[in-house]
Amino acid sequence: MDFRKRLKELRTQAGLTQKQLATQIGTSKSVVSFYENQDRIQSPTVLVQLAAVFHVSRDFLLGMVDTEKLDISGLDDEDKKVISSMVELLRQKNKHRIKL
Repeated sequence: MDFRKRLKELRTQAGLTQKQLATQIGTSKSVVSFYENQDRIQSPTVLVQLAAVFHVSRDFLLGMVDTEKLDISGLDDEDKKVISSMVELLRQKNKHRIKL
């Protein structure tokens, strides 16, 4: 998936309008629209800001990798264990759903 599609997908999943996203990264709605239509190339600074907003890696945002990563920095060890357990339970649920 390329950057423009991934950006729009992440924005939509987050329930953000182009204007809301633009406000979060300090730009205008039209600039976000340009990014989604691939009429403009994002700067490295904007790429870092977008990755932070969506809590994904820059490589994922650029479509260089398909593995989404979740930033759990700032959580203590107990919280990380809870998140890890939840992820595994969801994987099992989805694995079971696919078999049906």
